[in-house]
Amino acid sequence: MTTPAPQTTTKSQAADKDVLVRVQGLKKHFPITSGIIFQRQVGAVKAVDGVSFDIYKGETLGLVGESGCGKSTTGRTVLQLYEPTAGSVQIKDADENGVESFKELTSMQGEDLRKMRRRMQMIFQDPYASLNPRMSVGRIVSEPLRIHNIMGKKEQEEYVEALLERVGLNPYYVNRYPHEFSGGQRQRIGIARALALEPSFIVADEPISALDVSIQAQVVNLLEDLQEELNLTYLFIAHDLSMVRHICNRVAVMYLGKIVELAPSNELYENPLHPYTQALLSAVPVPDPVKEKKAQRIILTGDVPSPANPPTGCNFNTRCPVRFGLCYEDPDPPLIEVSPGHFVSCHRVI
Repeated sequence: MTTPAPQTTTKSQAADKDVLVRVQGLKKHFPITSGIIFQRQVGAVKAVDGVSFDIYKGETLGLVGESGCGKSTTGRTVLQLYEPTAGSVQIKDADENGVESFKELTSMQGEDLRKMRRRMQMIFQDPYASLNPRMSVGRIVSEPLRIHNIMGKKEQEEYVEALLERVGLNPYYVNRYPHEFSGGQRQRIGIARALALEPSFIVADEPISALDVSIQAQVVNLLEDLQEELNLTYLFIAHDLSMVRHICNRVAVMYLGKIVELAPSNELYENPLHPYTQALLSAVPVPDPVKEKKAQRIILTGDVPSPANPPTGCNFNTRCPVRFGLCYEDPDPPLIEVSPGHFVSCHRVI
């Protein structure tokens, strides 16, 4: 697999912080084929098209953007649930002597990749679809332990009960089935399953979007408590920008398969530089009615282009309110650091 030049260099980001996950030039293209018998590729859906970022130990990196921009595909490709088309995904791991080094996930296969999956897990978006309805809660949560041959049967039972209690569920529920639980409880079961192998890195793929508003805060508080107790690192994929500001240390904004802005959470919300980020944040409701009346909404015209046929030049030029000639002519601008830790991909800014 070839590794293209990264979309951005993150050396200045990582100079004084401990990087756990490093993603460089990651691409995931889904082929478009034609023909009934002899199928040939006639194009590709560029779901993820060259993204680069670092995730530091113990932090939560938020990934936001419109539906269909490639957020979930990015998360799944980072975990190698989808095979990358190109790019590099590295995670720091310690050997038997305790010496840490980066391991390249894209070149791993078979048993090596299976062993590395103990370090990284995923919390899925839909708690109604991600749990096997034919399996009891006890079997669902203990399944990772059985796959990796960890603990005996009695130890597994005790460990599963302790996990359920840790995520706020009654340990006596182990023999119940998913249909007997509410959405919030099912998501807690999914979180317990993700924690079973004691991972250091978790991709949370919109873990609260399918839940009632009254339950969302409980699940977010649970994730924060678990992060503090277990020193977890999250890639938090979400739509709710106000929730992202609350839970994330840094935020990456994605549009049509590419990251257009990456900055510390407060910096991004107080000083958005990319026109797309400005439009997204202008849509966030303000709890103060006086400020809400004065708020100016940025209404984007047109539709999101197809990832199978992105526009020439900057991907955002078909909807950008401040576009000019260079936006149509030059390729997508690189992600450049314009201030410490604040990266932007825009001809107007750089």
